Amino acid sequence: MADIPSVHALDSSLAFKSEGYAFISNRCRELDTDIFSARLLGETFYCLRGAEAARMFYEPERMTRNGALPSFVLHLLQDEGSVATLDAAAHSHRKEMFMAMMVPERLADIARLSAEELTTHLTALRGRGAVKAHDAFRTAIGRAVCRWAGVELDDDELAGLIDELGAMIDNAGSVGPSNWVARTRRHHSEALMRRVIEEVRAGFRAPPEGSAADIIARHRDLNGNPLDLDVAAVEMLNILRPTVAVARFMTFAMLALHDHPEMRERLERDDAFLEAFAQEVRRTAPFFPVVAGIARRRFSWRVHDFEEGDRFMLDLYGTCHEERHWTDADVFRPERFLDWPGDAYTMIPQGGGEHVVNHRCAGEWLTIDVMKAMLGVMVRKVDYDVPAQDLSVDLSQLPALPASGFLIEIKAVRA
Repeated sequence: MADIPSVHALDSSLAFKSEGYAFISNRCRELDTDIFSARLLGETFYCLRGAEAARMFYEPERMTRNGALPSFVLHLLQDEGSVATLDAAAHSHRKEMFMAMMVPERLADIARLSAEELTTHLTALRGRGAVKAHDAFRTAIGRAVCRWAGVELDDDELAGLIDELGAMIDNAGSVGPSNWVARTRRHHSEALMRRVIEEVRAGFRAPPEGSAADIIARHRDLNGNPLDLDVAAVEMLNILRPTVAVARFMTFAMLALHDHPEMRERLERDDAFLEAFAQEVRRTAPFFPVVAGIARRRFSWRVHDFEEGDRFMLDLYGTCHEERHWTDADVFRPERFLDWPGDAYTMIPQGGGEHVVNHRCAGEWLTIDVMKAMLGVMVRKVDYDVPAQDLSVDLSQLPALPASGFLIEIKAVRA
């Protein structure tokens, strides 16, 4: 049996916090390995990176996510009873519910709504001086996804919900008071989603056919029962919150465009390059750093035997920057995606494997389409200046953003 290198520390939690996205890759380079063991939050994890590791991790039915995430992360993001905590047939059945929302016509709708809301919002911000692009994107996407999902709210409720969704994302990697406050605020969002589902089921609210509110309210489990109301509310948030998180990708897209102004002219005229640019942003941006799982049964990999209950952590960010898979991995080069054949284990910013069988994000196609639509607005319809600011990115911050939030001054927005 081959020995797996181990980090010789009583607990590496503080090192993980200080290094963030780079923690696993740093240790892999130091130990010259794709797998090592480390103590994190009092538990032993096998930490992994690379396509082979991703393929092992995403072998169907091998891992459970249930209990894999720390509670302070789980309760801000997926939460109890969500699709991410299910396994086997229950997971596949629930995942099919999400995938039913991702049909081409619905994806076209969310892309159109995102472009509309961004255009409207930036028009209102014109002449107001420097504003954070991240905040603008979050507001526009939040409005768009609520319309798309069939969650029609008054202006104050909508603004409050978007702010609460943002707090869930911003504080998912934090421990302590800010996390507790965000979790408390999440209760309000869950109550709002319960009300939406109750009103749909009672016939007082009629969301568009095929919208999230329509599909989740009507969904039945494997026993033919409607989703528990609390679980239905959680799954509504699991549509809204990840879509609002696309604002982070868009902020890094603005940073990439700022760093590579020579690409603007091609983005203005070439839709294929627009998509390639969005994909390269997804590959390079620090989005979600890792994914965790627990072995459901014994298995062997690379002549090492793993036991049921062993804990694993796969480096999403590091795998997307792995030189063996990506030539000049740290170079921003959208052209690599113009003839890219696709790979479910090297391009994993939102998880790996197959969408229905595995826990890969159901909204991945939505993310790409929304980014393309909003990038199109920014390069084809908006004139803006980028004032002097701190654009550094601290990879110890989970999740990360440019320090300034990327400030822009809106000069003109064309119809």
